[in-house]
Amino acid sequence: MGQSRQTQRYRSVRPDEAPLRQRIRELCAARPRFGYRRIKVLLERQGVEVGAYHFRRLYTEEGMGLRTRRKKKRASQTRIALPAADQPGQHWCMDFMHDQLGDGQRFRTFNVLDTFSRQCLAVEAQRTFRSQDVTAVLDRLIDTHGAPHRITCDNCTEFTANHFDAWAYQRRVFTDFIAPGKPSQNGFIESFNGKLRDECLNANWFSDLEHAQRLLDAWVADYNEVRPHSALDNLPPLSYLARLTSESPDCTLGRAAPRLGKSKSSVEAVR
Repeated sequence: MGQSRQTQRYRSVRPDEAPLRQRIRELCAARPRFGYRRIKVLLERQGVEVGAYHFRRLYTEEGMGLRTRRKKKRASQTRIALPAADQPGQHWCMDFMHDQLGDGQRFRTFNVLDTFSRQCLAVEAQRTFRSQDVTAVLDRLIDTHGAPHRITCDNCTEFTANHFDAWAYQRRVFTDFIAPGKPSQNGFIESFNGKLRDECLNANWFSDLEHAQRLLDAWVADYNEVRPHSALDNLPPLSYLARLTSESPDCTLGRAAPRLGKSKSSVEAVR
């Protein structure tokens, strides 16, 4: 046609990405501490199909990348390996966390997690905790979910008190203490604490203790029912338990099999 090639331009045939970018920004605003993998899972639940590399490029171009500080890995010698839980309700782990209210007063949270299903059983907020308060929460959980075979915890005074030792003996629950200064030996609850700190405690301002408990309960419900968990095939814990029940009807959910004989006391566990 005698037309100069310098005047020819390629017209893109890509679909308009503006709606997808807008939806990504909306989900990231609602879930400010979710990474691109969990945001992609939420989009797929809404029927939006997008490739992994394509989605990551859009996620990065929108400036939604998270800034995380990774700790240096350190080699450590493991303890005697205990059998891993093969059913829900067999193994629990628990720990405390600290935070403060809007007026500067500090409070603590008592967190309990089922290691098999990753289900959060309780996050209780109080000014202070005694050993009696800990066993009261655990008694309520046992009435609902059944008694676990063992509970992993650290060596804080609430867990090493004589009252807690007598309670564990009466309930026939083995107390699995980690080595002092080795929180990695209780990795399930430490990972959960990081999520709770990042997505709830650091993201909210608590006017009083009741307000803090309401927000914590709402976050726990979202964690158990909505939040994708990479270790559970991107399912929330309750959905994973429901699928497990449909695939294995004989699986006992929340009711661990009773143990025969008496369990070791916490003193024997430390030894």
